[in-house]
Amino acid sequence: MSVGLPIIIVDDDPLVCEVIYEYIMRFYLWGKILPFVEPEEALIFCEKQQTGVAIFILDVFLRNKTAFTFLDAVLPTFPMAPQDTIIITGNANDEVVDMCIAADINYLLEKPIRPYALQLAIRAIVSKYVKFSKRLLLDATFAEHVWSF
Repeated sequence: MSVGLPIIIVDDDPLVCEVIYEYIMRFYLWGKILPFVEPEEALIFCEKQQTGVAIFILDVFLRNKTAFTFLDAVLPTFPMAPQDTIIITGNANDEVVDMCIAADINYLLEKPIRPYALQLAIRAIVSKYVKFSKRLLLDATFAEHVWSF
């Protein structure tokens, strides 16, 4: 995968996938944006990557699977995937909220997606990695401790 923090969008509705992609293109500078309409294609792509981090934007229902089963499948390659995922849904009911909480997912947006809500969720995830990177660069003792694991 490219240098940076990529965003992987998976929504089986081509129009929704494209709208999300186009909106993120307007402000996202920290990595590639990879839209997928076919969940299996996204899964194959993710499985071919080296272990790393990415932001995932996933529709809760993806044809024959859910966002939660998709995340379970990519965990070996992307161990931080649940914390770096934004779930989107047409109906944010109690069951979907409970599934997000159980899966350790903190970002849930309801369709139609408000662009500012999506941007803020993405920036919150990016901010976590930017702050961590700065600390690695500025604190040699901390960096040495992290690399000793």
